Amino acid sequence: MDRLQSMRVFERVVVEGGFAAAARALDMSSPVVTRLVADLEEHLGTRLLQRSTRRLSLTEAGQQYLGRVRSILQDIDDADAAARSQTQELAGLLRLHAPPALASYVIAPLLAEFRRRHPKISIELEVENLRELPIEDFDITLLGTDSNFDGDVIARKVLESEAILVASPEYLRRRTTPLQPQDLVAHDCLCLRMPNMRSRVWQMWCPDNPGQPTHIEIAPVLLANHTDSLLRAALDGAGIVSVAVDMVAPYLTRGELVRVLAPWMTGRLTMYAALPSRKFMPQRTRVFLDFLIEETRLQTARALQACSVC
Repeated sequence: MDRLQSMRVFERVVVEGGFAAAARALDMSSPVVTRLVADLEEHLGTRLLQRSTRRLSLTEAGQQYLGRVRSILQDIDDADAAARSQTQELAGLLRLHAPPALASYVIAPLLAEFRRRHPKISIELEVENLRELPIEDFDITLLGTDSNFDGDVIARKVLESEAILVASPEYLRRRTTPLQPQDLVAHDCLCLRMPNMRSRVWQMWCPDNPGQPTHIEIAPVLLANHTDSLLRAALDGAGIVSVAVDMVAPYLTRGELVRVLAPWMTGRLTMYAALPSRKFMPQRTRVFLDFLIEETRLQTARALQACSVC
């Protein structure tokens, strides 16, 4: 039995959620995949997977074994990549994880240029909002948080941005433009629902007068856990929304959105790239991370310029 191949097949069966799907992903026949997992279980003397007609699940032993197998396989791949990096062209699969807003507005716009520079690197992007970050399962896991983030993860800061208030010109013509933060109480506000959110309060800071924030309690007409939906509603004239300046720079430049209550901001946001704890970082991961940091900083500079002229 080729134990390394059996380990890779077992890990892919778990990722794909079934033997047939794993066989397609590995370009193997289903009987071969089934036999390799069975041989592995026989070698270990324990069952790794619970099989039924409806679903496939890990046993307790399988769950523990999977964690070690992934670490071993990653170390092998990283060691191979480190050895080849000096003589071979950058190639391979780069696995990324990001929440929907970062995937749509940060990652997706950069992929075409990155692929032009490195055509032999393929990318797998998983887009989800999860409370428990699957850092060990991906080369890079992107997360956005406030500037006070102090997570117990290996992470590299990618960019810092400001959150500002914006609305469509049509909405402001219909409802008038707020002149001070307290005016927001009488406006239609679109609010992002955050975990453990107990009240609907916007904290606002004025860079011209730093210090304690101004707290504005609002009654949102739209509360959503999806940034894209809030932005789409704002573009259609539904109200005022708080959003990262980088995300709305193109809309500000084209006049589809207008900044409200400048220079007030509703927070500072930071994007981190979380990395799995491992001995080697593949060269393709390092190259993408450097590219991501360079391009997002340029994007932030353009966004702030757009804000200054809008």
